Amino acid sequence: MRLISPTAKLLAVAALPLALVACSPDGSKAAAPAASSPAAAKPSAAAADDGPNKGLLTGTQLKAALAPATFFAEGYAADPATARDTGDTYQLPETASVPTPDCTKLGGTSWIEITGISGVSFAQDSYVNKDSSSEQAQEIDVYRDKTSETVLAALGMISKACPSYTDADTHSKVTVTEKPLEGVGDGAFAITLTSPGWKGGTTLVASRVGTSVVTVLVSSGTDKGAAGATKLTNQLVTALKGKA
Repeated sequence: MRLISPTAKLLAVAALPLALVACSPDGSKAAAPAASSPAAAKPSAAAADDGPNKGLLTGTQLKAALAPATFFAEGYAADPATARDTGDTYQLPETASVPTPDCTKLGGTSWIEITGISGVSFAQDSYVNKDSSSEQAQEIDVYRDKTSETVLAALGMISKACPSYTDADTHSKVTVTEKPLEGVGDGAFAITLTSPGWKGGTTLVASRVGTSVVTVLVSSGTDKGAAGATKLTNQLVTALKGKA
């Protein structure tokens, strides 16, 4: 998600690059650095059955929980460049301290980076419709102890910290609105991005399942992507139930 995605003032935001290419709802793409999640380039600690990571899902397990290609509608194809995970090892968690959130990260598939908190494992990928340039991105991050609750709380305050930002592609104002999403996982928030420079809009959804946080991004040229984002989130939440 670094395949969307987001402390009372929104926990520090890391000045770290987004990993994936982000699509504006009008079909244009914003180039993003090749690096994956905040911790993707950091040394990782070997997976073990004891210690602080005991019982936490690995990137390999999270990859298996991502929605498969058959989930996506006809016309969508996987973008191989966006598929990343931490494999069978854990990375060192990190919390950055940056006073002002980079609201433009909401325009990227790995928008969860806006919290400045990285977990110990993750998996992500995205699917793009080459005809409409609509995109559906999915990511699952795993955290130690109760950090997932802290992350979701921060994601639930994004619209307060980032009521708007400027889209780099169209140079137009993007309005950010947010609301709780009832009955999804152990808590969820839906964030809607709209702009007069776009056709349609983008919906971001974050949901917690135990120690995991699911983040999705769905952009659409015909609507705001809410239905697709909710459907994809429910797919991932179901896959994680009883495991995360």
